[in-house]
Amino acid sequence: MKEGNNKNNNNNKLKFSPYWVYAVIITILLGMSMFGGDGSWQSISKTNISDFERYLNEGDVEQVIVVNQKLAKVTLNSYGLEKSVHKSIKSKNILGQENTGGPHYEFEVGNLELFQRKLEQAEDKGIQFRYEFMTVENRWMDVILGFLPIIIIIGVWIFLMRRMSGGGAGGPGGQIFNIGKSKAKLFDQNTEVKTTFKDVAGLEGAKEEIQEIVDFLKNPKKYTVLGGKIPKGALLVGSPGTGKTLLAKAVAGEAKVPFFSLSGSDFVEMFVGVGASRVRDLFKQAKDKSPAIIFIDEIDAIGRDKGKNNFTGSNDERENTLNQLLTEMDGFGTDTNVIVLAATNRSDVLDKALMRAGRFDRQIYVDLPDLNERREIFKVHLKPLKSVKSLDVEFLSKQTPGFSGADIANVCNEAALIAARKNRKSVGKQDFLDAVDRIVGGLEKKNKIVTPEEKKTIAFHEAGHATVSWLLEHAAPLVKVTIVPRGQSLGAAWYLPEERMIVRTEQMLDEMCAALGGRAAEKIMFNKISTGALSDLEKVTRQARAMVSIYGLNDTLGNITYYDSTGQMENSFTKPYSEKTAQVIDKEISDIIERQYKRACDLLKKNKNKLMQLAERLLEKEVIFKDDLFNILGERPYDVKPDKKEDGKDGVKVAVN
Repeated sequence: MKEGNNKNNNNNKLKFSPYWVYAVIITILLGMSMFGGDGSWQSISKTNISDFERYLNEGDVEQVIVVNQKLAKVTLNSYGLEKSVHKSIKSKNILGQENTGGPHYEFEVGNLELFQRKLEQAEDKGIQFRYEFMTVENRWMDVILGFLPIIIIIGVWIFLMRRMSGGGAGGPGGQIFNIGKSKAKLFDQNTEVKTTFKDVAGLEGAKEEIQEIVDFLKNPKKYTVLGGKIPKGALLVGSPGTGKTLLAKAVAGEAKVPFFSLSGSDFVEMFVGVGASRVRDLFKQAKDKSPAIIFIDEIDAIGRDKGKNNFTGSNDERENTLNQLLTEMDGFGTDTNVIVLAATNRSDVLDKALMRAGRFDRQIYVDLPDLNERREIFKVHLKPLKSVKSLDVEFLSKQTPGFSGADIANVCNEAALIAARKNRKSVGKQDFLDAVDRIVGGLEKKNKIVTPEEKKTIAFHEAGHATVSWLLEHAAPLVKVTIVPRGQSLGAAWYLPEERMIVRTEQMLDEMCAALGGRAAEKIMFNKISTGALSDLEKVTRQARAMVSIYGLNDTLGNITYYDSTGQMENSFTKPYSEKTAQVIDKEISDIIERQYKRACDLLKKNKNKLMQLAERLLEKEVIFKDDLFNILGERPYDVKPDKKEDGKDGVKVAVN
C-alpha cells in the first residue's frame, strides 16, 4: 500500500521542465516586438503608389502617415469606405472586429522627396487630407538585441559546464553531447538475430570452444560447483575473412543473453578521455544486464602494445583507453557472468597485459578452411542461389585452395551476377569458374591495345611459364594459360597449387624456377628481357629471402632464423644481424635466384621447339588449357595422374604468375 501511495504522489507532482521557461521568454519577446513598436492586430492591405495617387485625387484619403521615412500608411475617410473598390479592406481581424478606424493601406514610398512633393501638390489642388512623418522605435527589442550575444554565451557556458560535470547525463557518458557514452549495439532476446551456429560452416574446433562459452553463461553452476571459474575473455585470432565476426554473430543468436557488439575504432575520438569513458560505460551496461557478452571487433585498434609507436614520449589517448580496458576486465568478480569476446588478425601486436590469463583466458585460432570445410561453406552459400542440380560441390571445393570463407561467399555471389549478365535461368559450373577467374585475376580487358610485337613477347613469356612448370616435379599443376589482359596483368599462367602443411626446399626451388620461366623464355627467343616479369621477380625474391633468413634452408647461414614472432622488431631501426651477415644474406638470395634462372634457361633450350609450338598455339587461340599442353608437351615426366574433373576447360585457376 505504501508503495502504491508513493507512486501516486510522485505522479501527482508537477514535473518542472526548462522548456516552459523557454516558451515564456519567447512569448514575451514576441509581445514586445508586436506591441513595443507600431504593431497592430488589424490586417492592412498592400497597395502601390499609383493606386494611392488615384485614391487621393478621388478624395478617398483621410490621413497619410509616413513611418521611418519608408512605409506609408493610408487611412480612408467615410466616403471612401462606402466604395465597392475598398470593400475588402473592411475584413474582420482575428478578434472579429472590422477595420474601420484604419490604417487601411500601406506601401513603400520610394523617393521621400518626390512623395512629399506629390502630397503638397494635392493640397494645392484643394484636396482635404492630413499627412505627417513619424519615427517609431522599439526600445525593448533594441536592448534585448544588444544583450543577446552575451546571453547566448552565458547559456552555452552553463550548458557545457553541466554536461562536462555529468549533471545532465548522470554517470558514465555524461560529457557534452553524450560523447563518452558507449556506441555498442545491444542484441538481446527481443532483437531479431538470425545467425546461428547452423549458419557457420566449417570451423569445427573454434565453434566447439565458442559453444562452450555460451554454455558457461547458460549453466554457470555446472562449472562453478566443482570449484572452477568462468572464463573472463576469449580472443578470436585468424586471417581476414575466416569467419571471426560471423562466429560472434552466431554467439549473439545462440546465447539468449544480452550481447554488446562494437568495433575497436568506436573507442577512438579526438577528445581526451572519451575512449576510457566509453569503456567504463560499456562495462557498466554489461554488468547491469548480466549475464552478458561483450564483443569487440578489431581490438588491435586499441589493444596495441603500449611501448610501440610512442617515439615522442607523450601520453597517448589510445593507451589510456587500453589501461581502462585492462582495469575493467581485471575488476570482474567471479559471479558477474560477463564474458568478453574479441577478434583480431594481428595478435602479434597486442599488449602482453591484455593477452595474459585472467583477461583473455582463451585464444581461439580461426584458420583458413581445408577441403572438407570449404565444401560445407559452399553448401551454405549455395542455398540462396538458383544453381543447376548437377553442380558438383566437391569439384568447387577442390578448385579453391587457400580461399577464406569470405572469398567463397564472393565467388558464389559473383557467379550469380555472371549468370544473370548472360541471361541464364540458373547458375552453372562455368559461371563459378569464370567467377574464380574474375576474383583472382581481375576483369578481362579485351579492348586493351597491345601491339603485335608486345603480344608475341607476352605469348612466349607465358609459354615459358607453362613449359617449365610442366617439366618440373614439384611445380604446381598448370591448368590454363592466357594472353588476354586481365586486371593489371597482360597475361597469366594459372595453377592449382597443392595444399601442403609443410614445404620442402626442392618444392620451393621448383616453384621459383617455374616463376622465372617467363623471363628465361624472353631471353632465349629474343635475347632481350622486359619489365613484364616484375611480379615474378617479386615472388621469387620474397621466397628466396624467406628460405635464407626465416626458414633456415640455406647451407651457408645454417640453422638460424631472424624471424620475430613477437613483433618487437617490427618498428625497430636496427636489424637482428650485423652488416657482414646482411651482405651474406643478400649474396645467398641472389645466388639462389640466379641458379633457378639458369636452370629454367637450360630446360627451355632443351625444349625450344615445344616452346615455340606452345607460343604459336597461344597466339592463335589466346587461351589454352591443360589438354593443349598435353598434346604439345606430352605427359609430364613424373608419376602424376591428372584428375578427370580438373582436366581440360573444367580446370580452375587460382594462382597467377
